[in-house]
Amino acid sequence: MAATLGLVVAEIFGGILGRSVALLNDAVHNLSDVPALGISYLAMRWAQRPADTEKTYGYHRAGTLAAFTNAFVLVLLSLWLGYEAFERFRSPVEVVESWMIWTSVGALAVNGGITLALVRGRGDLNLRSILVHNFGDALSNIAIIAGAIIIHATGARWIDPLLGLAIGLLVLWSSIGILRESSHILLEGRPLDLRVEDVARAILRIEGIQEVHDVHLWSLGGGHHALSLHARVPDMHLDECERLLASIKQVAMKEFSVEHTTVQLERAGLPAQSGYVMPEPVKK
Repeated sequence: MAATLGLVVAEIFGGILGRSVALLNDAVHNLSDVPALGISYLAMRWAQRPADTEKTYGYHRAGTLAAFTNAFVLVLLSLWLGYEAFERFRSPVEVVESWMIWTSVGALAVNGGITLALVRGRGDLNLRSILVHNFGDALSNIAIIAGAIIIHATGARWIDPLLGLAIGLLVLWSSIGILRESSHILLEGRPLDLRVEDVARAILRIEGIQEVHDVHLWSLGGGHHALSLHARVPDMHLDECERLLASIKQVAMKEFSVEHTTVQLERAGLPAQSGYVMPEPVKK
């Protein structure tokens, strides 16, 4: 975070002295990394807290909420960057290429180092939001360096606002994907790599299960999934019911990595009452 703050200060001075809107836009972009990194760090620490009487599922969605917040801020920021670049198209100014190049080289070293450090954690949505953020920063630095060289060689002043607009579009594109995925989790959507029908049919393979319906599958965030369902079984002793419950949980965990499974057993032959997710019971 300290390195990012130092980078922001350097890019602001470089953008002012070099009269580069692309560099100033990149400084504002990097400035948004500071609260993003702070929120994400707190979210990761918070997500490790165990469940309690207030948050009975735990705090796994803290990271998802942080990713949603970061992405929403970046969407607004990218729109502002696009507006500033458009204004510079209308009123282009001379830029100092040397300030653009050397400031961006230092920024590239910082952003590139952060990006490489986060690659291993790209499976976590919260860490991926930071990874995408810094990877975009690194690409922006490379583009500014290349643009400064072209401006020096050709005198084409429109390249600077064009780079600013491209940076804004890059931020917008990457942020919308994270915003869509994080909102899907916050709305208790189905994990994208799982299908309700596959889970139901896997459970129907267990001996003694005659029907499965009212199946609900959702993500708690951070790769943690939950499942609830109704299963029809014949009349049996309570010990046999316990065996079936254990088998259902084992299948859910082993085949679908579902950590929290809630099952309601019902006597076979009763009228079908299925839920919204699966309007018809899945039968063998």
